Amino acid sequence: MIASNMDLLLDLQEQLIRLREDALALERLHEADIQCCKPEWQGSARNLVHYLSVRQRDIRPLQHTLSRFGFSSLSALEPFTLAHLNTVIALFQALTGRLCDTPEPPVDYLTGPHLLQEHARQLLGEIPRQPLAHIMVTMPSEAATEPQLTRGLLQAGMNVVRINCAHDHAEAWRAMANYARAAAADLGMPVKIQADLAGPKLRTGLIPSSGRLLKLKPRRDLYGLVLEPCRVWLHSDGDSSALPAGLHKPLQVVREFLQRCEVGDRIQLVDGRGQRRKLHIVQVQANSCIAELKHTAYITDDTRLDLKRGEDTVLSTYPIGLEDVVLPILLFKGDRLVLTREPLPAEPELRDQMGELLHPARIHCTVEQAFDQVRPGQRVWFDDGKIGAEVEACDGVEMQVRITLADPRGSKLRPEKGINFPDTALEIPALTHKDLCDLEQVVEFADIVALSFVRQSADLESLHLELDRLGRPDMGVVLKIENRQAFENLPRILLTGLRHGRPLGVMIARGDLAVEMGFERLSEVQQEILWLCEAAHVPVIWATQILESMAKKGVPSRAEVTDAAMAVLAECVMLNKGPFIVETVAMLRDILSRMDQHYHKRRATLRPLNVARL
Repeated sequence: MIASNMDLLLDLQEQLIRLREDALALERLHEADIQCCKPEWQGSARNLVHYLSVRQRDIRPLQHTLSRFGFSSLSALEPFTLAHLNTVIALFQALTGRLCDTPEPPVDYLTGPHLLQEHARQLLGEIPRQPLAHIMVTMPSEAATEPQLTRGLLQAGMNVVRINCAHDHAEAWRAMANYARAAAADLGMPVKIQADLAGPKLRTGLIPSSGRLLKLKPRRDLYGLVLEPCRVWLHSDGDSSALPAGLHKPLQVVREFLQRCEVGDRIQLVDGRGQRRKLHIVQVQANSCIAELKHTAYITDDTRLDLKRGEDTVLSTYPIGLEDVVLPILLFKGDRLVLTREPLPAEPELRDQMGELLHPARIHCTVEQAFDQVRPGQRVWFDDGKIGAEVEACDGVEMQVRITLADPRGSKLRPEKGINFPDTALEIPALTHKDLCDLEQVVEFADIVALSFVRQSADLESLHLELDRLGRPDMGVVLKIENRQAFENLPRILLTGLRHGRPLGVMIARGDLAVEMGFERLSEVQQEILWLCEAAHVPVIWATQILESMAKKGVPSRAEVTDAAMAVLAECVMLNKGPFIVETVAMLRDILSRMDQHYHKRRATLRPLNVARL
């Protein structure tokens, strides 16, 4: 070997030794934190610290040179960082003859990946044979009353049930869990129950109702000709959700009115616009009837319904149980919006006859701490990033913002929509009073609790204290990474989780995280979370909008299928509820089964390819 090559090899060896020495130095610096971990988690904590040390430097030039000589480029050292550095350095020792001490690694090529698999099993249950990733599904409200839904999901491939404590109530959650365990026992399948605490989600407040209204509209063609009359179900039981098949709209009236209806009768009315309309009764059933309408009608609380038989009025009544109509606040780029600390009803903007603004639109922001910590010039996002704004002023009571991003036709801001302050380090405890109350309920039936809107290690410490108080030292904990602070504090948060020794996982909540970090950074950020968690041997749950079009509409987009395929990088994939959720679980299972033959984490596995045959 020529001298220049030997000099280069010695230089590469020296760079690798310095990488290893820096990793050991960082380990010594954090030895107290590592010693606080339970013995079975200390190896993972040490490996995480070693990996963090390597990633604090730009080693791309070193990687390129290593690849040029056919050495490992260090691109897959997450689960066994020190062991991998030792191996590459040993190869250089054999080539250069320069020997050095080899430190004992905390994990090696076998124990590192094994720890990750074991931690995933402890948290999420037995690992299915195929696909390798677990499948988690958010339970809809119907799962509390329809056990066959959960059974179908389990048969399709779900093995982790997610109960969202931001919706429904404790009895419904308990029913969902009981049905899941009963179905799993009957099918001979493992299942875990995860309860997601609601957390301090910043949301828009109440928008008052503009009245109650029911629009009845026939189906028309391109030229406005009626193709099919509006078929109205008149009923008296108060349950409008049970609309019979083939009917378009429910209309609730008193029972006495229905009892007087006969086929051939008509219901005359003057609708909310002053238009005269007729509904023709075509079918009478027990305590209900069906009527048809050929012209659009707007039914309000004040719309009198006259039952006509020939020229006689048999009986008159008024609709009951009409739904409230809540008009959203329409916002354009450049508009002003006022967020209020007090839970006041929202108001739209008001202009005079000349179009001059009298006062801007106003709406409540549900987390008071934001008014103490937000500063002018900081960004605000509404409704998962659909509407953007910038803070112009905040006096602790009201926050004045200017809309910077909106649909050219106007964006609609509705109640209960998320608000994000990505530039503000909000000091908000992750556990709210509601969460503490809910936690007392879910510890009775759940295996895992997910902490929403975690921001720092103190949030996790608070949860561990509560679980200890409630007598659940064995309960798994999932940390939902959904804001900038959680991402930036992730190494410290992971070390805190490892110290307590409970089954631990991380959920990449990509909805809020994309808004907080910027959509253009989402792919980069979620990859960094995967790297850090693999180094800590902590399983990852890939969440938010996986095959969402499939779940809601029955047909996936091509981009969603590609996204779902890359979810094989995680240990678990989460699907949200939708009318086609059972079919979506089956599709996801098929996608993961195929991708699992090609990938294990980020490393390609070279199974035989049929396309490679000549």
